[in-house]
Amino acid sequence: MAFSTIKDSITFHPLGDAAIVIQAGADIREDIHERVKQLFSCIEQHPFDGYVEAVQAFTNVTVFYEPYTVYQSAQLQQRDMSPYEWVQAYIEKLLEDKWQEGIQSNRRTVDIPVCYGGELGPDLEEVACINDLTPEEVVRIHTAGTYLVYMIGFAPGFPFLGGLSEKIAAPRRETPRMSIPKGSVGIAGKQTGVYPISTPGGWQLIGQTPLPLFRPDDESPSLLKAGDEVRFVQMSEKEFFSMKEAER
Repeated sequence: MAFSTIKDSITFHPLGDAAIVIQAGADIREDIHERVKQLFSCIEQHPFDGYVEAVQAFTNVTVFYEPYTVYQSAQLQQRDMSPYEWVQAYIEKLLEDKWQEGIQSNRRTVDIPVCYGGELGPDLEEVACINDLTPEEVVRIHTAGTYLVYMIGFAPGFPFLGGLSEKIAAPRRETPRMSIPKGSVGIAGKQTGVYPISTPGGWQLIGQTPLPLFRPDDESPSLLKAGDEVRFVQMSEKEFFSMKEAER
């Protein structure tokens, strides 16, 4: 798809004095996600002096920059233009010239083993009751899906996944837990996700994985990234504790 066909749907606005938000759409959809990925890739491949980083979200990319570095590098003291205006103009020209370079290769698929129910998934029966299903049916539906990682956020390495069947959707808990164990797999509304670290949270917990999703000492700390696909694979409690011990 040529950039000219979607140019009018791309908007820009400042976020403070050191960031610009590039909005690719308003709805959480796969086609909007593909635009976001392409925007992100173009910018990552062609950084400018003063560029700090780009961050993907559901429907936008935020680019952080150092205003004074941009001001000096672009010699804005000789031009009637702010650092924000220069960055916006740079990105607009970049997308027009290099849009096709941002096309991504095939998605990576990551299998995440999960032990469902019991102490590891204390809300599985509640989710089943909400949807007039048995716990076994919830597990079957949850493991049958393929889930797209739309973004990483909330906590380090936390994946927001799209593609959950409405048959097992469930509201957040009325009273959030003060501490959720690392690796807990939850459902909130029409989304599912995995808690990479122990943190407070209000999602309905249906299981737990022993697979580390966040290793702070690694060069790439987060196992998952936006654009990946996730499949959940059921494992026994014995397999769970065996793998958890091996990961220590």
